[in-house]
Amino acid sequence: MPSLGTGLMILLGITLLMQKWTAAEIDDNHLEMCVTSRRRVADLSNQNLTSFPLHLPDKTEYLDISHNSIPSITALNFPQLPVLCFLKATHCGLRDISAMVFQYIPALQVLNISFNDLSIIPDISLPRLTVLDLSDNLYETYQLPECFQNLTKLQVLSLGSKVALSVQLNDFKPVVNISLQHLQLSARVPWQMYEPGALGILSLQKLSLFVNFCGRFDIFDKILVDLNATRASVLKLISMFSDNCSITGEPFHNFKAMPHVRNLTIENTWLNTSFIETFLKNMWLSSIQDLSFVNITYNEDTEDGFQFRAPNRSETVRAITFDRVKHYQYKYPKFNVSFEDVSNLNYVKFSGSGMNILPCNILSTIPTLETLDVSDNLLQDLGFWWPMCSYTSIFPKLKHLLMSKNRFHLLSFISKRTHEMKHLESLDLSFNSIYLDNRCNWPSHLIELNLGNNNLGNEVFEYLSPHFERILLEKTGITALTQKELSQFPKLKYLDLSSNSIQALPEHLNAPNLISLYVDQNAITTLSQQVLQGLPKLQNIKAGNNPFSCSCDLHWFITELNKSLLLDWPLDYSCSTPVKLADLPLSEFKTSAISCETWLQTFVAFSVLLLVGTTSGLLFYKLDGVWYTKMLWVWIRVKRRGKKRSHLLKKVSFSYHAFVSYSHQDSHFVSSELAPALEKAGFSLCVHERDFVPGDWIIDNIINCVESSYKTLFILSKHFVQSEWCNYELFFAQHRAINIQQDSLVFILLEPIPTDSLPKKFLRLRSLLQQQTYLEWPKDERKQQVFWASLQSMLRMADKSVALKKLAVDIADTVASISNQP
Repeated sequence: MPSLGTGLMILLGITLLMQKWTAAEIDDNHLEMCVTSRRRVADLSNQNLTSFPLHLPDKTEYLDISHNSIPSITALNFPQLPVLCFLKATHCGLRDISAMVFQYIPALQVLNISFNDLSIIPDISLPRLTVLDLSDNLYETYQLPECFQNLTKLQVLSLGSKVALSVQLNDFKPVVNISLQHLQLSARVPWQMYEPGALGILSLQKLSLFVNFCGRFDIFDKILVDLNATRASVLKLISMFSDNCSITGEPFHNFKAMPHVRNLTIENTWLNTSFIETFLKNMWLSSIQDLSFVNITYNEDTEDGFQFRAPNRSETVRAITFDRVKHYQYKYPKFNVSFEDVSNLNYVKFSGSGMNILPCNILSTIPTLETLDVSDNLLQDLGFWWPMCSYTSIFPKLKHLLMSKNRFHLLSFISKRTHEMKHLESLDLSFNSIYLDNRCNWPSHLIELNLGNNNLGNEVFEYLSPHFERILLEKTGITALTQKELSQFPKLKYLDLSSNSIQALPEHLNAPNLISLYVDQNAITTLSQQVLQGLPKLQNIKAGNNPFSCSCDLHWFITELNKSLLLDWPLDYSCSTPVKLADLPLSEFKTSAISCETWLQTFVAFSVLLLVGTTSGLLFYKLDGVWYTKMLWVWIRVKRRGKKRSHLLKKVSFSYHAFVSYSHQDSHFVSSELAPALEKAGFSLCVHERDFVPGDWIIDNIINCVESSYKTLFILSKHFVQSEWCNYELFFAQHRAINIQQDSLVFILLEPIPTDSLPKKFLRLRSLLQQQTYLEWPKDERKQQVFWASLQSMLRMADKSVALKKLAVDIADTVASISNQP
């Protein structure tokens, strides 16, 4: 196989900014590891504090007091923070921290006290601690306190001091039984001594060294020997050479005897051409699979530039990365590289290098290349597909092409050129200047497209392929998503619409194969339950950082939705409206089914009413409510009738309140119960046994007593219906009621009298009892009080002193007509 790239020139520019890496800095992404609510975050950095803040909410989970002047933290007046899990106190001039302090923060998982003036490594006893950063302080030794053996969950440990110039054998012994994922040692100055075995006793996965080994490659050799003993697979070397360092010998020759290290990164370092050639020869014979150069300054110190011919065929190197390359001289660098001896190289990254033309037949013809990352360069459409190149074969196995942060424009042109890449599956065009010019013709084998951070708008869906399974449209100016647009992609599994202006998702989405949906950082106020019903295979969703309206519309989302589906729950979910709930975490927003479900409200209301009604009915029956109701009805009717007829009786004068009609056999009730009770209450009664005029005819006495009484009381019993005189009294009273006063008859039932048992002469009484309300004499003394109150109310009348003339004439005429009857 011929050489794939002899005497070719890679066009590199000059990067404007070289980012500085600090081993001591802890990535604040650990925030999401333990913080559950933004309201529990307290950022007090740059607040001119001189002491540790005392008045903090006891639910604080994250606290940052960096960039203040706090020389000491003591247990005196230290607040109780039982759920604090992240504490950051960098650049505070901290010289001392009491071990007693950690008793007040037992839940702490991340502690970053780097960039301070600690003269000793403090005693830290935090059983849940996962990340500890003590780098860039002033302790003179790396000797860890014995209490570190209790940090059984520690995963990341960062140490570093400008005055600690040596590493002793037992410095790291307290953590020998802890399996660290990552150990960072940041000295920033050359070490004077390293005792062999110091690191070899540890169990590591990754080691990062921010140490200048210029002139002390013997120390570097010892560290590599110990690193091999730890069986660590990842090594990161930051600023290992100073700019004026003269490199002699082969400091990386030990890598050939290190079978465990598979990932090597060299960062923030000056590299000469001669050194790189020597370095690669050693790497070629090692077990390194992933080789990265990050933020480097490249200098050609050889006349012919970089000349590399592999000593033999390599089957280990699988990934090569050049990220952020600063070229020292103002001319194009020269590379003479052959990839014919790299049989398994499947990943290449050239980013941040200023590349504006893809070199012909170097990268595009690598037979095993599956992923090419040329992001963060100056490439344009014709720069990547350079017209001067004559391609006989282009990317024969390429599956993933990343061209983010370049200057690509024509989407239709790019879609046509992707047909040349027969195995291409994913294409990243994010952070470019893409615009929609013409209809696109995408190959069927391309299933993923990233157009994020391009101003495309809602029309972008018309330029996509129905074969796409993954579509990334983050921050593309989309304002709405419709079911019609989504139905164009029957194979869609992943859809990213983050950071757009979508206000609502359409109900009854029909995407049967969708697995992931990202709609975070939009303008969505609520999520309908119907939205997810058409997504049967959905496994994860991101919908945080939206202006949610906390109402019953979100009741199902809070109470029913499986929160394991939400990748950003609960930290990024909070209320926006109403105002009184603004910034309240959704996890703390309490709703109830009864207040949000109409059918449940109806059911509960009906059940409560039924229960209350049934209970009231039973109590009503047990407490003789029927009888009391009847008496109340009688009283109400009397009051109503009294008001209606008050104009007729207002000035009529009567001798008695009532004439009592009863059978002689019921005289005991009248004399012992009725008369005493009413007359004691101030009523006057006409009783025939005492008030009939002696010597007058009985009929005359009856007529006179009826006419001179406001009411006529009939004491009904079986004896009453058998009395002839009672019949007469009923007749005259009834006649008066028809002609003069309709409500003058009052019936008191002493005992039940079936209406069908009444004699024929009492047929009128039968009719009256069916039409007119009567009072029943109760045997219960409680009820008798109500009986007397009702009867007294019926007997009350208007002023008796003046009689209306017309009414008197009517009464006289009636009496005369009765007297003249045969």
